[in-house]
Amino acid sequence: MPVDFTIGAGEGGRLDRVLGARFPGVGRRRWAALFADGAVSVDGARARKGDRVAAGARVTLREEPAVGEALAPIPEPELALDVLHADAHLVALAKPAGQPSHPLRPGETGTAANALVARFPECAGAGRDPREAGLVHRLDRGTSGVLVAARHREAWDAVHRAFAAGEVDKRYLALVAGTAGRGACDAPLRQAGRRALLAQPGHRGALAASTSWHPIGEGPGVTLLAVEAATGRMHQVRAHLAGCGAPLVGDSLYGGPAEIAVDGEAVAVPFPFLHAARIALPGRDRGERLTIAAPLAAERAALLARLGIAVGGD
Repeated sequence: MPVDFTIGAGEGGRLDRVLGARFPGVGRRRWAALFADGAVSVDGARARKGDRVAAGARVTLREEPAVGEALAPIPEPELALDVLHADAHLVALAKPAGQPSHPLRPGETGTAANALVARFPECAGAGRDPREAGLVHRLDRGTSGVLVAARHREAWDAVHRAFAAGEVDKRYLALVAGTAGRGACDAPLRQAGRRALLAQPGHRGALAASTSWHPIGEGPGVTLLAVEAATGRMHQVRAHLAGCGAPLVGDSLYGGPAEIAVDGEAVAVPFPFLHAARIALPGRDRGERLTIAAPLAAERAALLARLGIAVGGD
């Protein structure tokens, strides 16, 4: 049900801060999703989070923002769940391309988190954001591969500390347009709507990011790269590769081709060809590391085979 209210005297300022004060249980990511969906308006016009509002302005929300347990994913036991690893602390699954990691709004279904809480219900309370079902990181909808969740809060906190300290190693496979050699990009990234943009060091709002890569296979008009991401920013690999002239195949948002030629046939690639092939986390016991790998899904492996690209152990 829609929610309407009028900005009171002394309440004006940035709209996102006004809303944060009015609805203290709603997180910043949830507000960002509502703004992106056009669910917030001021005096009948679509609003942006940075808009300023004054006393007397009328704010309308398409629906009252859910908080707490109402945000938790709806368990969907009928959804497939490919479990790569499970112990008392963590669960790792192989997420297919095209599936969101977690819901962005209450009641959304079909995500990896919906399948996860159906089999591991304790994950729902493991993290800070109940929508995420204990996920310690996220993969873009089009990205396939290893996705890790915690089964309790202590494990979630430990993995987040490891990410912050740079102790997590992440390896991706990326199919890019054209010929690409060994390279690296350390350009900071700033968010601009749905995209991440390369920025100059010190740019307001930009976050440090570091990506490196080297070729492991070539096909007609494409190169398969092994990519190491030292940081975990939104769209980091996609933005850095595109910024260096090697956009992902299937990534139209960053200038990649929507289809490629295979044996003289135009083959559509519906999602950016990016696969989270391996993640290595600090072990709970001193000196050990937990390494989890996800093989390519059949349709992506088949495309590489048609291109004459073999994926080995590099």
